[in-house]
Amino acid sequence: MKNMTLLHQIVWGSTFLALCFLVEILLLTWCTVTIIKWDEKWSAKGVFFGTATPIAVSLAFIVATHTIQVWIWAIVWVLLEVLPDWNSAIYFSLVTFTTLGYGDIVLGEGLRIFGSFAAVAGLLAFGLSTAYLVAMMTRVFQEKFFT
Repeated sequence: MKNMTLLHQIVWGSTFLALCFLVEILLLTWCTVTIIKWDEKWSAKGVFFGTATPIAVSLAFIVATHTIQVWIWAIVWVLLEVLPDWNSAIYFSLVTFTTLGYGDIVLGEGLRIFGSFAAVAGLLAFGLSTAYLVAMMTRVFQEKFFT
């Protein structure tokens, strides 16, 4: 697919953006449940382990969340035959999602708006992940050091 109408770009871009939100919400919720479930066992191993482990687990979930979202966009580029191979699709997805945007691979005029949704997904994912990590670390530090 080389071109989409503006309406199609907005509808499909919003759909994949919503899918990325769903992935982010589900994995961060799973992360929270995991931390709550294991916190007592981690804390019983000492202050260092009880503090570092929730942070490490959160980072692992965040990396997994972002990786899945990059793959979602890469799959889109390949299935819609926008990019010729997986290497290009993953690369373009990654540089777009992170808003790095080297510009060595660009989409045609009929897909630019659609492609921009991948960058919006990345911006929002990084923002939400950062807020989550700050909130989690604040909570851990308050419980371990300020109570």
